[in-house]
Amino acid sequence: MKVRLLVTLLVAVGVAAIPGNAVAKSKKVNVAVGIGDQSPRMFADANWKSLKLKRTRYFIEWNAIDQADQLAKADDFVKAALGAKVKVLMHISTDDINSSPRRPLPSLRAYKSKVGALIKRYKPFGVKDWGVWNEANHKSQPTTKNPKRAAQFYKAMKSRCKGCKIVALDVLDQRGVESYIARWLRYAGSSGRSSKVIVGIHNYSEVNRKLGDSKRSKSTSFKKYPGTRRIIRAVRKKNRRAKFWYTETGGAAKVSSLSCNKTRQSNRTKFMFDRAKKYDKDIERLYSYNWFGSDCDRFDAGLVEKNGQPRKAYKTFKSKLKRFRR
Repeated sequence: MKVRLLVTLLVAVGVAAIPGNAVAKSKKVNVAVGIGDQSPRMFADANWKSLKLKRTRYFIEWNAIDQADQLAKADDFVKAALGAKVKVLMHISTDDINSSPRRPLPSLRAYKSKVGALIKRYKPFGVKDWGVWNEANHKSQPTTKNPKRAAQFYKAMKSRCKGCKIVALDVLDQRGVESYIARWLRYAGSSGRSSKVIVGIHNYSEVNRKLGDSKRSKSTSFKKYPGTRRIIRAVRKKNRRAKFWYTETGGAAKVSSLSCNKTRQSNRTKFMFDRAKKYDKDIERLYSYNWFGSDCDRFDAGLVEKNGQPRKAYKTFKSKLKRFRR
């Protein structure tokens, strides 16, 4: 009895000598965080520098190789990132996101030529993270009704970017996303079932409408705005080894029908990190979008104002970032 009592006391003293939450605080969430933006000015911002981030995302028009102004903008961004020792995820996108009707869907031959030229241009700068097509299922993109072409684009990029990490499919959490994923996987074939497949998730609806997982399965909102869990499940039906990146997410000050509210943005920024923590066994990276605000004109998810003044969301972001990898 005395021996047992001594052991019990020693254990108790040992535990008491360590702060109760010290171990929990030291453990990092296994998700690497970056911030996407289109302006190279971000890398010179003192507030950005204090975050010590090592990743960023930039989307580029699929035919930018033929546009001197677009190439100049991309060059400036990539060089600024390189100077800041930040890795760029370059994501291919439509050449006019606001066009109505949508721009024609590029042919496979045109994609191979134009995107192949972009890879050849930027890979020597260290750009080895690429996205096949930004938000492929959204109505603004010409791939929205053609998951077959989106799958063909993935195979084309794979053949032209050896040694690259490629976001094979990139989707928004909107109605019909599960069907789009199923069709894309069917057309991608064995390439879609590869262990190296990375699926990009834009969970703006989930984050900004604060849709959780519990008690939502029968609600109208949950049916209309599928979140992280349902997207992962849709992919897992055919590929148990796929990985996921939040290629674009963030708490928005202004988005869709929601009025401008920077306090709500801060709250949603916290929820964004909560979602990433919940799914850290599946999610490898998170790219918050974006850095500079737009004075709440249409879409605004900037962590700082146009003049660089930090918002509440920035302070929340910086606080929550401490638990995550860079």
